[in-house]
Amino acid sequence: MAWAGSPAYAKTQVNFTVAEYSSKTGPYFEEVAAAFEKENPDIHINIQVVPWDTLLQRLTTDIAGGQAPDISIIGTRWLVDFASQGIAEPVDSYLTPEFKSTFIDTFMAPSVIDGKTMGLPVAASARAMLVNTDLLDKAGAKAPANWDEFYTTAEKLKAVPDTFAFGLQGKEIETDAYFYYSLWTHGGDILKGDGTSGLDTPEALQAVTLYKKMIDEGLTQPSPTNYTREDVFNLFKQGKVGMVFTFPMLIPQIKAEAPNLKYKVLPFPEGKAKATYGVTDTLMLFSSSQVKKEAWKFIEFAYKDEWRTKFDHGEGFLPVTKNVAAEKYYSSDPDIAGFAAGLPYAKFAPTIANWEEIADTTVRALQQIYLGQAKPDEALKAAAADINKIRSK
Repeated sequence: MAWAGSPAYAKTQVNFTVAEYSSKTGPYFEEVAAAFEKENPDIHINIQVVPWDTLLQRLTTDIAGGQAPDISIIGTRWLVDFASQGIAEPVDSYLTPEFKSTFIDTFMAPSVIDGKTMGLPVAASARAMLVNTDLLDKAGAKAPANWDEFYTTAEKLKAVPDTFAFGLQGKEIETDAYFYYSLWTHGGDILKGDGTSGLDTPEALQAVTLYKKMIDEGLTQPSPTNYTREDVFNLFKQGKVGMVFTFPMLIPQIKAEAPNLKYKVLPFPEGKAKATYGVTDTLMLFSSSQVKKEAWKFIEFAYKDEWRTKFDHGEGFLPVTKNVAAEKYYSSDPDIAGFAAGLPYAKFAPTIANWEEIADTTVRALQQIYLGQAKPDEALKAAAADINKIRSK
C-alpha cells in the first residue's frame, strides 16, 4: 500500500489505518494528527481512511505484502486471530498505570487475551430500537415492548401509505447482528455452554422464523438481502420505515440529514430476556512496526479528554474513558441515555478464533432463509454443524 502525503524530508513516519465510521471520521483524525505534529514536529502521522466493509481485507492484503500499518482501528472480534498470529503487539509494557486507569474496565476487558493487553478500546456502542413516532401516530400504534407487540405494531404500520413497517438488514456486514438481537431476546445465545453453536436451538429457530414471517407478509422492506445497514438507515432517515434496529451513530446522522424526523430510542423488544449488543472496536499496535515508540506517543495524545469528547460526541459513540463517561451529556441526553440504558444487560460477540468465518457462515444461512432458498430449521442446523467444525467441536 502506498502511503500518501509522506513528506520527503527526514521525519519519523507513523502509518495509521483508520476505519471509517462516518464522513466525520477522516477529518477528525486528520485534525488530531495535525495537533500532534504541531507538538511533535519530528513525527508525521499518515492517515489512511478505509470503509469498514473492506477493512479486514485491506489489512490482510497489507500484512501479507509486508506493508502493514503501525497502528490501525480494528474490530475487537478480529483481535484473537491477530494475537495468535503474532500480528498484534502486546501493549502492557507501554501502558503506564495512570494511562491504563483512564479506561472503563468493561471496555478494556475484550482486548485482554491470555493475560496480555493486545489493544485499547477506541469506540463503543450498544444497540437499540428506533421508532418513527409520526408513523406510529398515523398507524394508531404504540411503541412495542415485546415481540408480540412488535409484530402487531408492524401490521398497523403496513397500512400507512409508502411505509415499510420494519427495516430489516440482510446484506453484508452485521446481517448476523440483526439476528442476534432477536436470538438473545428469545433466550438463545451464539454459543451453548459447551462451546458448540447455538444456531440449532429452539430459540434460534423462533428468532429467525419471526423475521421470515415478517418478510413473507410484507412487514419489512422488499428483498432485505439487497439492503445493507446503511441502506436501511437511509430509509429510516427518509421517513419511510417505522421501526429499525441501530447503533448510536445514526443519531448524529439524523440530526444532520433529517432534523425534522420525530423518533424515539427504545430497548429491543423483549421475549424471554432483555438484551442489547455491546460492541467495541480496538486500536491495535502492529508487532511489525519499526516506530512503536512514536506510534504510542501519538496514541496517548489521541486519548486526551478533549479529543475523546470530540470523537465520541461527533460519531455518537458511548465513552470508553472514565472522564468522558462522567460528562452530564451521557445521562441527560435522551438519545444517548436510551442506548446507554441497555449496558447492564449488554451481550458481546464471543472472543473466539475464526470469528469472521463463523459470522459469515451465519450470514449465509440467514440469507438462504430470507430468500426462501432453505427452510429455517434445515439452514440453521447446517450452519451449526459447519460452525462446530470450524471450532473443532
